[in-house]
Amino acid sequence: MKMSKKYAESIKSYDRTKSYDISEAAKIAVDTAKAKFDETIELHIRLGVDPRQADQQVRGVLVLPHGTGKTLRVLVIAKGDKADAATAAGADYVGAEETIQRIQSQNWFDFDVMITTPDMMGMVGRIGRILGPKGLMPNPKSGTVTMDVAKAVKEVKAGKVEYRLDKTAIIHVPIGKKSFGAEKLTENFNALMDAVVKAKPASAKGQYIKSVTIASTMGPGVKVNYNKG
Repeated sequence: MKMSKKYAESIKSYDRTKSYDISEAAKIAVDTAKAKFDETIELHIRLGVDPRQADQQVRGVLVLPHGTGKTLRVLVIAKGDKADAATAAGADYVGAEETIQRIQSQNWFDFDVMITTPDMMGMVGRIGRILGPKGLMPNPKSGTVTMDVAKAVKEVKAGKVEYRLDKTAIIHVPIGKKSFGAEKLTENFNALMDAVVKAKPASAKGQYIKSVTIASTMGPGVKVNYNKG
């Protein structure tokens, strides 16, 4: 793969074999984010667990101290007072049968997160095959199937992120934007890592946190020295 000139310059600006403290690693990630847009800064956390085992799954949600820097569009599937509460909380779209029909027949996906009440899950489940592959299916574990839709909407708008293990035992999570600067990114990093450490499965043996890398959307990865798990 041919390397861009900016990328080539970036990887020469620091030692790729070295692990840095998070404040320094975050600064390098910001400095090497050379695209013209406000690049997302993402963490890649490799864990010492077996993702094939049901008792070694790692997932959870948290609201980052400084949010993610991205404004998410929220759709709430609810009726009656719950629909009113969702609207009041700032949901971008609120609907029921007609909205589900719109998704199904018109391939409408102008939203980033779907929240629903438990009583509407039967209806939402009918389009699960459409929502699932796009990562939009509501789930109680991620807080998107709830009676308190107002709280769920506010948390998403405040910068709630969901972290989960992929098939290669790595968690990929955005922790902010280049424009946040190293200090805010460090605070978001610490909040996320604390949550991942607390989510350690009881059945996990040996070293839990294998490696941590921070990188911007278009920039190179920077190894983070992390030894708390």
